Amino acid sequence: MPTAVNPMDRIETGQTDMPPSRSPWAETWHLLRQNRMALSGLIIFLIFFAVAVAGLTVTSGKDPILDPARVRLQEKLRPPLSAPKTDRLRPEALPALGIYLLGTDELGRDVFARMLQGAWVSLTVGFVAVGIAVGIGILLGGIAGYYGRQYIQSGHIIFGLLLVAAIVLAYHRLLTAAAVLLITAIAGWGFTSRHARNVSTLPGYLKWMVLPTMQVDTLIMRAVDIMLCFPSFFLILTVVALLPPSIYNIMVIIGLTSWMGTTRFVRAEFLSLREQDFVAAARALGISDARIIFRHIMPNAVAPVLVSATLGIASAMLTEAGLSFLGFGVPPPHATWGNILSDGKAFIFDAPWLTFVPGVVILIVVLAFNLFGEGMRDILNPKLRERN
Repeated sequence: MPTAVNPMDRIETGQTDMPPSRSPWAETWHLLRQNRMALSGLIIFLIFFAVAVAGLTVTSGKDPILDPARVRLQEKLRPPLSAPKTDRLRPEALPALGIYLLGTDELGRDVFARMLQGAWVSLTVGFVAVGIAVGIGILLGGIAGYYGRQYIQSGHIIFGLLLVAAIVLAYHRLLTAAAVLLITAIAGWGFTSRHARNVSTLPGYLKWMVLPTMQVDTLIMRAVDIMLCFPSFFLILTVVALLPPSIYNIMVIIGLTSWMGTTRFVRAEFLSLREQDFVAAARALGISDARIIFRHIMPNAVAPVLVSATLGIASAMLTEAGLSFLGFGVPPPHATWGNILSDGKAFIFDAPWLTFVPGVVILIVVLAFNLFGEGMRDILNPKLRERN
């Protein structure tokens, strides 16, 4: 008769039937490969990133390889894959590829070169705007989730308004007044925070500074509710109309008007994680709040933020394209997919490629980001992963 094998002996010798363990990154990659739609979105995004970087290389500089601003009036509205008329053009005006790969516009500019330049603009606007929104969302969501039960003193509100005033004065280059207000705001905020828990040490005429007004969570979430009451696109449109046209203004405005979703995600994660046993153990060991937040809570709360950021890039790119289409986006001479689409609407029957090319590219890229974001949401959420 065969001899029975003790399972503990197999474990001690490493002879087990359990599957090999994977690192978190390896497990994520394994699940991503099984999700074909998300993997397709990732591949399209990588192709788009490579094209955008290549476009920046070949369309920038004093003498670019592909000049998106080169005007050839005798070659206007040429269809895609058409050869240039060499007898009408000077040698330096000939397209570098030998053909107009995506045709020309109403000024004879190469649409392919303009699409390459617009790819980098769209990528930059998407990532920078989402970076600003995610940064604000993580900061405010983390504060609301971890310190939400604490009360804000009246002094905090007053000196916070002074800090905002200092930023406004600095923007208008009134640096001396801004520096005075900044120093006053920082000193007053520190004074209020230091005496908030020991009111008896303050003289009577300063006790108004430490009067509790509202909870931190209430203030932040009511600000989120107010921002969500405004239609985001019309708010962006109003602000852009009041400011001088600039690609930097576009990125900042989109970022400052799209942080509310990230704030809610991070707040919800912090409210759940701050009651866990590992956080209670860290507090019992005397670990500082900053270390608990950034070392223990934040790594466990970034999953929904990554999904929100991926979907937010697509939304920011659509917003920029919409603003450029309406004439409020990135100003000339920069080419963007939105203003290429806007220029082509007047020639939709004579030169339909001016509308179809940027429209189809915007559709594919935004769809790729959305598919990748949805796939990451399923991968990073165990409940959705088990259901699928």
